[in-house]
Amino acid sequence: MSDHRRYTVPATGLALAAAMTLSGCVAGEGSAATDGGDSGWSTDAVAVDFATYNPLSLVIREQGWLEEELDGVEVTWVQSDGSNTANENLRAEAIDFGSTAGSAALLARANGSPIRTVDIYSQPEWSAIVVAGDSEITDVADLEGASIAATKGTDPYFFLLQTLDEAGIALDDVEVQNLQHADGRAALDNGSVDAWAGLDPIMAAAEAESGDTLIYRNIDFNTYGFLNAREEFVDEHPDVTQVVVDAYERARAWALEHPEELSALLADVAAIDPEVAATVIEERTVLDLDPVPGAEQRAVLEVVGPIFVDSNDVASQDAVDIALDELFAPEFAQEAVASDE
Repeated sequence: MSDHRRYTVPATGLALAAAMTLSGCVAGEGSAATDGGDSGWSTDAVAVDFATYNPLSLVIREQGWLEEELDGVEVTWVQSDGSNTANENLRAEAIDFGSTAGSAALLARANGSPIRTVDIYSQPEWSAIVVAGDSEITDVADLEGASIAATKGTDPYFFLLQTLDEAGIALDDVEVQNLQHADGRAALDNGSVDAWAGLDPIMAAAEAESGDTLIYRNIDFNTYGFLNAREEFVDEHPDVTQVVVDAYERARAWALEHPEELSALLADVAAIDPEVAATVIEERTVLDLDPVPGAEQRAVLEVVGPIFVDSNDVASQDAVDIALDELFAPEFAQEAVASDE
């Protein structure tokens, strides 16, 4: 394994940004990071996230493909606990590539975060509405007046908004507690909330370990897995961006050929039972898809966009529309696919 490989798990994006600045690892800081030094690449450093909700990132990190390909480039791995933390770290320039749901990517871009989606890593059914096994809530209609845990800025939060909208329940008619995903599960299990907008693999573990129940599932309310990059990094370092996207397509092929190994890897990183990990990978995650961001993803986001405006998460529909026009950078995934043919 290359000596350039490092692992960093931040408490917050800003804390990580400060730590990386002190260690000289923020892209753009100093001449080595901007001109590539003697490495032959356009930069000497790249920071990439990994997340249990992005199984391809786990494969790339485990296999060391970026370190192998990017000789002379320091590769830093940073864990994202959710789309919101990935977006925070992208905004803080603490990472160059971050894993989010499509809804979270659109939200960030519509609110001024300069990111581009360079690859689609999955079509997951990673969100659902979860209640305790002995809960009196058995249907979405029962959520009116309930206290619900959700991580704002992530797909489970927007899953919740879409679920309430479909059921004719106003957001003001529920109490949303903004908790990180793992804390949402804990709040549900200790009775602090009535329901939780869950995220796999934590959600699958909650079913198996706590007997929690999914009362509403709808894969159409899940907005794909987006690999996003800082726009400045994409513009200044297209060579390294292409290597990262190529690694994602290599990981996709590996994952499709090794589902049992992928489940074992997820179980290890997420500290969950292998059977729970297998449920997430085999039953709730579609990896065999076109990785090029395009019309299918835009169609899903066009449904979610007005909900952002109605919930005051984005100032106007114009901001959503501009973000939709600017978000995708499909050329890297197109090149990765073409090179595999």
